[in-house]
Amino acid sequence: MTAADIPDGFARQTRRSPLTDPWEPIYSKQTPDAIVLGLRLATPHTNARGFVHGGLIAALTDKAMGHSCAHKMRGACSLVTVSMSIDFINSAQIGQWLAVETDVIKTGGTLCFAQCLVTADDAVIARANGTFRVVKKQE
Repeated sequence: MTAADIPDGFARQTRRSPLTDPWEPIYSKQTPDAIVLGLRLATPHTNARGFVHGGLIAALTDKAMGHSCAHKMRGACSLVTVSMSIDFINSAQIGQWLAVETDVIKTGGTLCFAQCLVTADDAVIARANGTFRVVKKQE
């Protein structure tokens, strides 16, 4: 993969996880209000039929929404997923650019609410919403 394969503004993510490590490289882009995740779909991201796997989409939406809530709260806390719902609208193929764009709906002292759209080459393939518990960081 070359830099030309990655849309402008994206760089390798810095908040890695053992769950998502096998799917690397995963990219992120910071906006004033959210963290956008993206990756170029490849064989490790697919199911037995060669389409993007729903588990990948679910994990990335959870990650994007949680990181976006933390970003919106200026990193003052950690977040734990309380509930999440996802609708799979369409599928995606190897070679497409998958992006997860989050809208943080509300932040509070105990809960944060977010929603996101997942696109493959700019076509919506899933939508999700999540509720996250705010956990104060230990000093």
